[in-house]
Amino acid sequence: MYINIQTTIKIRVKVLENSKALKRLIRKLTVETLWIYVVKVLMVYGPMKAYDIKKKLYEFFGLKVPTITVYSVVYKLCSEGILEQVKTGSDVVYKVTDKGVAEYRKALGFIEDIVSKLRL
Repeated sequence: MYINIQTTIKIRVKVLENSKALKRLIRKLTVETLWIYVVKVLMVYGPMKAYDIKKKLYEFFGLKVPTITVYSVVYKLCSEGILEQVKTGSDVVYKVTDKGVAEYRKALGFIEDIVSKLRL
């Protein structure tokens, strides 16, 4: 089952019904933090084209993300130094920089800290 968490991005969920509060949380942890998913995909699979990142986001996380959204996030990550654009022949692929790995680890640590505090 899919729930629409934005007009353009859908995520697979195992829950049949969600409250508005849960839908907001899902949106905040996916749509609004898409960069961490992009970095994770590139860390697992290595450098790839933006369109391939889009496909892996679905395969790995169940996120259906419009191509233009992926390009926008990738562009912003490149401008922040988190990703690097690499030309390979006529193709352009993206890879995670050392700064990107560091930022990913900080973000993951932050998420883990919050989750540990939220557990009962």
